[in-house]
Amino acid sequence: MTWSTGLAGLTAGLLIAVVTAPVGVSGAVFLLPVQLSVLGVPSPAVTPTNLLYNVVAGPGALLRHYREGLLNSPLTRRLVTGTLPGVVIGAVVRVFAVPGATAFRLLVAALLMPLGLWLIGRTLRPTRPTPAAEPSPRTVTGLALVVGVVGGIYGIGGGSVLGPVLVGRGMPVARVAPAALASTFATSVAGAAAFALLSLTGSGDIAPDWHLGLACGLGGLVGGYLGACLRPRLPETALRLLLGVLATTLGALYAVQSLR
Repeated sequence: MTWSTGLAGLTAGLLIAVVTAPVGVSGAVFLLPVQLSVLGVPSPAVTPTNLLYNVVAGPGALLRHYREGLLNSPLTRRLVTGTLPGVVIGAVVRVFAVPGATAFRLLVAALLMPLGLWLIGRTLRPTRPTPAAEPSPRTVTGLALVVGVVGGIYGIGGGSVLGPVLVGRGMPVARVAPAALASTFATSVAGAAAFALLSLTGSGDIAPDWHLGLACGLGGLVGGYLGACLRPRLPETALRLLLGVLATTLGALYAVQSLR
């Protein structure tokens, strides 16, 4: 890795984390196109590199949430319980079933565009007399398991998927964001370890790009803390719209890239 590539990764991680941390997204999902198209990380190595970014960057925002007493919640425990086994399954699927970058981008687009548009629509729609019912604890854990598999395949930890779904089902962003980031961090540690083990038995670009992942993660570490500091200063509606716009934009970006 050259110094210019490392600086680009550090800057990208910092800027992305500042924008995404307030809504419970680590930023790794937006770092993917930067790694694939700008930094030239090969597939499937881009997935564990993204997970490594989450491992390094995660403590920045989590430290801020911990100081505010927001991490010790039942929602956090349910999300971590579901996503941890899912991310290991997703890592195996990513290496042996979905190695191609084109199929990878199409899957991301098909997943995030509908989620983002759905959340924007629910936010802009006039408030109904009765609020949307929150999902049951069992449903949350089951959803976290599925998202853990998705996160293991995409290298995004799952927060960018769990956030829009849970907020769209009626949960406030202030409650979802810390839990989603905590589950992203836990699953990223497990996912990065799974890819490292798979790289010992498989061939090709499976292991993470350690130097680039660390450079991006250091930027995300600072940016995540700053972004978490911004969350209490932003109204709920603005946070929900930001989360929906981020998901829709990323899905559209991947759809365009996959058609090239």
